[in-house]
Amino acid sequence: MIKETIDFIRAHYQSEGFIPLHEPFFSGNEKEYLSECIDTTFVSSVGKFVDKFEQDIAKYTGAKFAIATVNGTAALHIALQLAGVKKNHEVITQSLTFIATCNAVSYIGAHPIFIDVDRETMGLSPEKLEHFLSTGTHMENGHCINNATKRIIKVVVPMHTFGIPINLDELKTVCQKYNLQIVEDAAESLGSYQNNVHTGTKGLLGTLSFNGNKTITTGGGGMILTNDEKLAKQAKHLTTTAKIPHRWDFEHDRVGYNYRMPNINAALGCAQLEKLPEILKEKRGLAKKYEVFFKDKAARFVTEPKNTVANYWLNAIVLDDAPNKDMFLTTTNDAGVMTRPIWKLMSSLPMFKDAQKGNLENSIWLEERVINIPSSVKR
Repeated sequence: MIKETIDFIRAHYQSEGFIPLHEPFFSGNEKEYLSECIDTTFVSSVGKFVDKFEQDIAKYTGAKFAIATVNGTAALHIALQLAGVKKNHEVITQSLTFIATCNAVSYIGAHPIFIDVDRETMGLSPEKLEHFLSTGTHMENGHCINNATKRIIKVVVPMHTFGIPINLDELKTVCQKYNLQIVEDAAESLGSYQNNVHTGTKGLLGTLSFNGNKTITTGGGGMILTNDEKLAKQAKHLTTTAKIPHRWDFEHDRVGYNYRMPNINAALGCAQLEKLPEILKEKRGLAKKYEVFFKDKAARFVTEPKNTVANYWLNAIVLDDAPNKDMFLTTTNDAGVMTRPIWKLMSSLPMFKDAQKGNLENSIWLEERVINIPSSVKR
């Protein structure tokens, strides 16, 4: 199967050279908009493109408000604060995620609790969350209290893995019973929907990433999404050093962050967003080819669940046998076809090894079997 996979990928990309996992696709107004930034000297945190990018993302996702940040981790850091997370609070998330999810929690001095994922979506399991909350917590003065640590659990952070939407409606029902807010880590899922609603817009807040390897890129960048006007204003204030507007005076009313996306990055994003429908169409076409190719092979191609639309940011396969994972990775990469394993479980990393966790049987099963395969838009 491995040689067949290599041959299939090379045939698709019509290349005998190195094939990356996911490279940016530039085919529109990128150079024109970047040149305008340089010509007008508006290359930093003030300029028309950063405002336009926020407006365009809000319109595309259906969120009422969008606030641009320097990267997705910064967006999540601020979103957690806006959701009320403070030092020594606890945040429920999944162990099967990228490190940025847990880093943002740690920046605040909060503690992650790791709950298992569903095998189909690779995202936080509503059933496993319900089990943990019903057996390991109690309500006290409107707060969800962890029976083991006596700390307040404030927020749940699900992640839409590789752009595959999770069952957020069911997750939201569980969270409402325990007065828990949802902050969606939608870093990888621009262009993904569940029941016709864009990811990142069903919780109190959501966050996107526009890193160089994402579906569209600003080089480095992120976005906070919310339907709450008050939170949106606070997000803008916090990400611009908490400076009180004034014609010349420097007055700041709290500790803020220099997290505003530069105009020159947003210019790139505006041009990329214009091409997003074309990019998504191409990516869906590739995903369909992979789905057909892997049928009856010793691997399952990961497809969008019922009632969802995935952006197929990174295509993924689940191997039938865990021992074949290293062989697949070694052979493909030696052949110049870039493949990567899914992340190591956060609960296995030294900084989070003592964190509380539930039964992670699905997370462990997926960690042993999931591999990402080339997903770039064909040039």
